[in-house]
Amino acid sequence: MGSPWKALSDDNRRQIVLLLKNKDMIPTQIADELNFTLPAVSIKEKKQGKYRYYSLNRKTTSELAQFFDDMYDYNLKSLKEYVENKENKKRSRK
Repeated sequence: MGSPWKALSDDNRRQIVLLLKNKDMIPTQIADELNFTLPAVSIKEKKQGKYRYYSLNRKTTSELAQFFDDMYDYNLKSLKEYVENKENKKRSRK
């Protein structure tokens, strides 16, 4: 499987991801919704009867979400430490 970062770097693929966050769709639904041709549509495929349903790969999107959660959590902790240290220095001067 390709990199999830590559998928998110493309505007069209981001639009597909946003569509698929709410429900699985068949390729023609995605193509109709976004005015794409069928070959331009692909994510994760599940064949059911004569239809192929596309959906988000939850594991991959969870990994991306975790990356951003970790990044922002780290930055918030660093900011908190900075502010607390600054406040402690002000108090010690008084």
